[in-house]
Amino acid sequence: MKIYIFIILAAATSISLISCDSKQSDTRSASSTEVHRNDDGHDHRESDGDNHSEIENSGKGHEDEIIFTRQQAEAIGLEIYNVVPGSFVQVIRTSGQIQAAQGDEETIVATTNGVVSFPGQNIIEGATVGVGSTIVTISAKNLYEGDPVAKAKIAYETALKEYQRAEGLVKDKIISAKEFEQTRMKYENARTAYEAQAANVTVSGVKVTSPISGYVKNRLVSQGEYVTVGQPVATISKNRRLQLRADVSENYFNELKKIRGANFMVSYNNKVYRLEDLHGRLLSFGKAAAESSFYIPITFEFDNIGDFIPGSYVEVYLLTTPQNNVFSIPVTALTEEQGIYFVYLQIAEEEFVKREVGIGESDGKNVRILSGLKEGERVVVKGAYQVKLASSSSVLPEGHSH
Repeated sequence: MKIYIFIILAAATSISLISCDSKQSDTRSASSTEVHRNDDGHDHRESDGDNHSEIENSGKGHEDEIIFTRQQAEAIGLEIYNVVPGSFVQVIRTSGQIQAAQGDEETIVATTNGVVSFPGQNIIEGATVGVGSTIVTISAKNLYEGDPVAKAKIAYETALKEYQRAEGLVKDKIISAKEFEQTRMKYENARTAYEAQAANVTVSGVKVTSPISGYVKNRLVSQGEYVTVGQPVATISKNRRLQLRADVSENYFNELKKIRGANFMVSYNNKVYRLEDLHGRLLSFGKAAAESSFYIPITFEFDNIGDFIPGSYVEVYLLTTPQNNVFSIPVTALTEEQGIYFVYLQIAEEEFVKREVGIGESDGKNVRILSGLKEGERVVVKGAYQVKLASSSSVLPEGHSH
């Protein structure tokens, strides 16, 4: 009986082992089949796997390229700047004001008492006037105190008669030489006063004219207003030379002696001007801060080329000590995104890349580059914004081939 039980157990064990071996064989076969099926999707050639890796690596090299065609570049006048080390001056950035130069303005004053009238509608601020142009006419007709011109004429004629009479008396020694001299002086004063007004007397009153050519900067009186002798009625400016006054913080007092020039930008056209190009020169700088502020004035003078409005406020870049062997590029090359600055580099005729840069001081035209650029790289300085727009639609995908 025991023998039969042993035979049955041995048979069961053999069947189990045969079944297990069969499953393992099936599993190996299925696995092998699956591997080959997957490989068939890639042509399952060992060398092809290497090529695919190379393509991927090549794609990473072109990951940030921007396509901007030659036709697009010509349409916008694209300009490229080659990065080279050079000189760049340190800058003190501040604000200032354009003013008329001393000696380029004349204040026109009333030469007699009376009521003002303007000749037509031409004497307004900004109007052009020439030498001898009538600015205002002053009339004293119908005034209680009388017409000063008429009074001056009467005084002159009276003094003339007394002088002529005194000439005969002094010859006959009826009056002394001293008395005659007093009479003569009285006559000369009356004549001078009358002639000063008589030369400009018209039917309408006394003309007040401009001694210089220029334009009306300020009209200080109104039509029909009463004025007195010496009262300003208008300001005439030649506007040939202008002054730039900048206010510098007292913290830069020790740097003022190093200032050699300046650039400035006006708000109404956002253009940067160099005093050097306008025959500008440094006139003076203050030796102390103003009583009501902590700023020291510094004044330049320059030619007016017609682009400037006296009295307007400007942004000023004071140029001090030069720095050598540094990188700088035109400010037009910069684009900004959330406080971070970028430039666009040309790496091929129609291919560009975006590069982050660290910037330093700016003189309004150029900016110092602290990091991000190397010598010999080609930076877009005109058309950077258009290249930036093109980057949103022309970035080449990974793994592309030319």
